[in-house]
Amino acid sequence: QVQLVESGGGLVEAGGSLRLSCAASGFTFSFTGMGWYRKVPGNERELVASINSVGTYTDYADSVKGRFTISRDNARNTLYLQMDSLKPDDTAVYYCKAWVVDSWGQGTQVTVSS
Repeated sequence: QVQLVESGGGLVEAGGSLRLSCAASGFTFSFTGMGWYRKVPGNERELVASINSVGTYTDYADSVKGRFTISRDNARNTLYLQMDSLKPDDTAVYYCKAWVVDSWGQGTQVTVSS
C-alpha cells in the first residue's frame, strides 16, 4: 500500500524557515523522481520543486528559486523541502508526489504571517 506522509509544516513569520519531510512507503522510493507541490484554495496544485531518483538533478518554480531546496535520503525513503526566506505568498498546503505513483498524501499546512 502506497503511503506518502508529509510533516513539518506550521506557522512562521515572514523571513523564517521551515523544513518539510515526506516519508514514503509501498513503492521503490529510490527508483522514482519526486516532487513537492502546493495548493491554495481556489487554485490549481502547483509544482514547486522536483528531484530525480538519485538526487543529482533538481528543478524549481521561479517563485521559489533561490529560497527552497529539495533533497532526498534514499536510505530513509524520505523527501525533504528546506524553505528559507518564507513569504506570505508561500502559504499553502504542501504535498509530495512520486512520479510513478498516482497517489497523494494528506499534505502539511504552511502558514507565513506578514
